[in-house]
Amino acid sequence: MKKTISHLCITACFSLLTLTLRAQSPQDIKAQMVKDWERARDYTREYLNTMPADKYSFKATDSVRSFAQQMLHLAGANVFITSQVSQDNPPAGFGFDMEQRASAQNKDSVMYYVMTSYDYAINSVKNTDVSKWGDEITVFNRFKATKFAMLNKAFEHQTHHRGQTTIYIRLVGIKPPQEKLF
Repeated sequence: MKKTISHLCITACFSLLTLTLRAQSPQDIKAQMVKDWERARDYTREYLNTMPADKYSFKATDSVRSFAQQMLHLAGANVFITSQVSQDNPPAGFGFDMEQRASAQNKDSVMYYVMTSYDYAINSVKNTDVSKWGDEITVFNRFKATKFAMLNKAFEHQTHHRGQTTIYIRLVGIKPPQEKLF
């Protein structure tokens, strides 16, 4: 009797999960991705505003990027990875050398590049044809992934680098912004 009830409960749970997953159309998934990128943009803006302008050159240790460089790396990757999906031209001034440019290291420049990169990523998601998200692309002439996977990798990458800067903010004696899952 207990096995039958357990089996029925498990079957009911899987049925409910299947119905829930089926209820999400590709457009629903796209809309959620846009919403997540917008949340990430706002959350990252809080990080940029939390770090004092005179601490943008701070490094947790000599062998790592400065706070500014971490954020510029995040910005460059947002644009590069999402451009592989959208095939849109990157905004002016974006390139692999961005995090090394002396002129890009101040707070105003970092804010500009990071916010522009999020706007670009959000528009890339909004403007791509969701029916082509299953198409496979090659990045760096060696990595193959679907367009959907690349958009997820872009999101994962920006989350990773923003998370690294949590330590930078703490090391300069400031409490980082509260996590924003929703």
